[in-house]
Amino acid sequence: MAKGDNLEERLVDFAVMVIHLTDKMPNSRAGNHVAGQLLRSGTSPAAHYAEARGAESNNDFIHKLKVGLKELNESRVWLKIIIKSKMMLNEDLSGISQECDELCRIVNASIKTSRKRKIKRK
Repeated sequence: MAKGDNLEERLVDFAVMVIHLTDKMPNSRAGNHVAGQLLRSGTSPAAHYAEARGAESNNDFIHKLKVGLKELNESRVWLKIIIKSKMMLNEDLSGISQECDELCRIVNASIKTSRKRKIKRK
């Protein structure tokens, strides 16, 4: 497995969890709105990471990771909204919330590492 494959797989798995979750959300005005927002923000980090792995420069790599991190942070907020609004009482959202938190930390650490490498090259 190439370096980064594990993170890409985790991001893809997270996207699949988001897809399954949003398919179960209530068919209401609020449910549809939140589901749409979470679906967009929760599925895009995997694609952003795939783009980052093909980046043409370290700056481009960092930029693409930062965009993916923003989407993960947005997903974290939507998950909190679902939990606090009790929109899905019969769903245990602790697993997906924890995975989102862990992915945020991993991507953030990758950004910091890439910035340090950039400074060392100068």
